[in-house]
Amino acid sequence: MDVPRSNTPTLRFAEVARRLGAAAHAHGLAVPAFRSPPRTPGVARTLRRYPGGTVISVQLRGRPFPSVVADMVDGVLAANRVAPTDADALRAALHASVDDLARLRTEESAASAAPEAVVGEPAVRAA
Repeated sequence: MDVPRSNTPTLRFAEVARRLGAAAHAHGLAVPAFRSPPRTPGVARTLRRYPGGTVISVQLRGRPFPSVVADMVDGVLAANRVAPTDADALRAALHASVDDLARLRTEESAASAAPEAVVGEPAVRAA
C-alpha cells in the first residue's frame, strides 16, 4: 500500500483512521468514527458513545505522531470494550496495520530535527 508523503498531520490522521477501521472490521470489531481535536480542552483523547456508534477524538497538535496512533488504537479497543485477555493481540494487529505510517513520521521528525552536515566543514556542537 502506498504511504502518503504529506507532512500534514491531518492527512496522516485520516489515513491511520481508514486503516484502523479496516483492521478493526477484519477482526470483527465495530469501527468507531475519529475526529480531532477532542471537545474537552487539555486532554489527549476522548471517547463518546452514541446510539449509532462511538466517536474517538484525538489531539494532534504538539504531540509525536506515534502517540497519536497509540491513542487511536487504544480508542478502538476501548470503544469495543475488548477484554484485557484479548487486548494485547488485537493491539498488536491494529498497530501492524498502521506501523509504516507511524514509523515514517518518526523518521521524518528525527531527520528534520538533525542538522545537516556540510561536507568539508567540521561539525559544530552547541555547548
